[in-house]
Amino acid sequence: MHSNLVVNNFTLESSGNSGLPPNLNCLQRNFPCFRGSPRYSSFGINSGGPAITSSNRILHEQENEALGPATYYVTSERRWGVSNVGQRDNPRYTASTSRQFTNTLDSELFQTARLSAGSLRYYGLGLENGNYTVTLQFAELEIESGPTWRSTGRRVFDIYLQGNRVLQDFDIKREARGASFSPVSRAETVQVSNNYLEIHLFWSGKGTCCVPTQGTFGPLISAISATPNFTPTVDNTPPSTKKNRTGLIVGIVVPIVVISVLILLALYIFRQRRKKQDTSDNYEEFLGIDAKPYTFTYGDLRNATGDFSPENKLGEGGFGPVYK
Repeated sequence: MHSNLVVNNFTLESSGNSGLPPNLNCLQRNFPCFRGSPRYSSFGINSGGPAITSSNRILHEQENEALGPATYYVTSERRWGVSNVGQRDNPRYTASTSRQFTNTLDSELFQTARLSAGSLRYYGLGLENGNYTVTLQFAELEIESGPTWRSTGRRVFDIYLQGNRVLQDFDIKREARGASFSPVSRAETVQVSNNYLEIHLFWSGKGTCCVPTQGTFGPLISAISATPNFTPTVDNTPPSTKKNRTGLIVGIVVPIVVISVLILLALYIFRQRRKKQDTSDNYEEFLGIDAKPYTFTYGDLRNATGDFSPENKLGEGGFGPVYK
């Protein structure tokens, strides 16, 4: 069973312990990530493909995650997210081609695409409020053109921006005058008022389902970009770029300094105590020396000098003869 957990009222205490992919809280109702404190003023997405910088110098970030019938993905910088809902017998979630596209300077952007069997949503997160130009780029990669039955398929879907339908029964081939593998771009002006932008591609059951193959229906998009129609006041960079790096350095250096100071202090105290102990031991040893005078009897002296024999006499002192 697959459940769609996007744009709900769940309270997620810790997505790290929930077994869910990270940053689901960013896609809950009211989109709380950076709400009231925007970080970004633009974003670009290369749907179904790798990161590419377009001819107008917009970075279209990689978006080729393995989405399923009810899944979502949010970038680690929480700049944008994507969710997919819909299932078909022959599930395919991306399409690609090696063909070179004419009438465009950005052929690579149209060589990949994201597919959906029902509902495909993209979310711009943490955007500064204001008017934006949203550019949606398409190219039909599955339904061929030409005088064959394989060209009779029709991919039809609706496009909503901020919940408002801006394009109904949108048909990529029809917009390209019946040609497959031909770039189509649509630009719309959208107002962001709550720091998020929602782009919704929705299949309402129109068009064909099985031409040229089973499951050929539903939304398809090649690239998305949103650029401001105003002068931004935010730096358009993730909060982790400098702040977290500084915090990480401080978090590493401070404990090392504190531990080093404690070790030096402990060594100093130990040496002072050792020095005091050594002094005390020396003093006690000095006090333990026996300083009592030795006394001898007259008999002892007589025996020691051979009855005061002249042979043992050393000389005369201040108090008389001195014997050995």
